[in-house]
Amino acid sequence: MPVRPPAVAGRFYPGTAAEVSAAIAQLYPSRPGPGRDAVAVMCPHAGWMFSGKLAARTLAEVHVPERVVVLCPNHTGLGARVAVFPTGAWRVPGGDAIIDEELASFLLQEAQGVRGCRADAEAHAFEHSIEVLLPLLMARQPSLRLVPVVLGGLSTDECVAFGEALSRAIERVDEHVLVVASSDMSHYLPEAETRRRDEAALAALVTGDPALLADAVARHDVSMCGVRPACAMLGYARRVGAAKPELVGYTTSGEAFGDYSQVVGYAGVVVPTA
Repeated sequence: MPVRPPAVAGRFYPGTAAEVSAAIAQLYPSRPGPGRDAVAVMCPHAGWMFSGKLAARTLAEVHVPERVVVLCPNHTGLGARVAVFPTGAWRVPGGDAIIDEELASFLLQEAQGVRGCRADAEAHAFEHSIEVLLPLLMARQPSLRLVPVVLGGLSTDECVAFGEALSRAIERVDEHVLVVASSDMSHYLPEAETRRRDEAALAALVTGDPALLADAVARHDVSMCGVRPACAMLGYARRVGAAKPELVGYTTSGEAFGDYSQVVGYAGVVVPTA
């Protein structure tokens, strides 16, 4: 069984099982309840010192079922345009997350119409934006079965088409599946400007309309690295009849690091069931 080893453990989050366990106890300071049913969430993916608390707060809001699909951007430029990790497991310090091979196979079948979608491990080899969320998800659901997907270079319409293909794949397994979009917001701007631009993008995101989100990101020059995963998530949520997205929280790296001259913005969003 192919195992994808940790790529950023010890840098973006702790490097040993004991350290991860201790950090998780801090990020989830009180034992979360079962959480409400949700169709999807959007979580930030920076180092835990910057955005881990908000990512954990977002995941603590919802029930994390055994089956989870995580959509992330392509920061490395490697691999397929739409890369579905099809088989095996992902390892993080303290445990492995088994790939949901059935759902991954269904997704590859349903998304054949999205150009460049294929089974591919290369795009995932050094990509951090799923891995940093994995221990947080596993803490909420020890029996996690994962479908990791990297989205790169898609138009808004293609993102929506992929989200709709994902909904058809999930219909075929006939179980509750949580879709996670991995994204940070604006990058390396002064605090006030970061918040201004991100507020415009998030106002569009919570309408649930992927076209409005993509337009706001373009018009306000928001360097939201996961806009494609977010648009795919919204396309999926709209097809399954979800409720409107809700903003859980917003923060910046300035609040964690104390330097407000150049910050990165982070948002947590829940898309509830209708």
